[in-house]
Amino acid sequence: MPWLYFSAPPHVLAWASAWQREVHAGLSAVEQVLLDPSCFIAEEANLFAEPHRTIRVGARASIAAFAFVHGPVTLAAEVSVNPYATLDGGQKGISIGEGTRIATHAALFAFDHGVARAEPIRTQPVRSLGITVGRDVWIGAHATITDGVHVGDGAVVGAGAVVTRDVPDYAIVGGVPARVIGQRS
Repeated sequence: MPWLYFSAPPHVLAWASAWQREVHAGLSAVEQVLLDPSCFIAEEANLFAEPHRTIRVGARASIAAFAFVHGPVTLAAEVSVNPYATLDGGQKGISIGEGTRIATHAALFAFDHGVARAEPIRTQPVRSLGITVGRDVWIGAHATITDGVHVGDGAVVGAGAVVTRDVPDYAIVGGVPARVIGQRS
């Protein structure tokens, strides 16, 4: 529960801060990551940031245990990535705006495979357009966002939705494929 880190009493924060410095140092030694000192990364989180696929994590952002993050990915301040969420930046990357919440088992894939019948799936070309998610967005549990999508500020993506098109600011979307089902007013 990474959000508990930010509200921990001083005696807990004293040892937890030292532990987070160790986690940050370990990741920085082997991965291309830029971590704000105030962010929280669970030891069991899986971060993979090859050269040219940097992961940037902003102030007071958090990545929970068993989340999978493959750069390029940028998380702005106070973004929360919950357990078992998957963010794969492809070549073009994923950018998540300030204060956004990504629930358990949500998946964002900033790449896609070709499906031409003339070639086996394993040899199909891969494309990457990238994904952008605005500020103050809630992405519900088990939702999927596909390559090339922009989710507007203040939007809500319902649990289990599959988002294949852009989502307007403050829209509530749900379903497969996702469509606008309401507005945050």
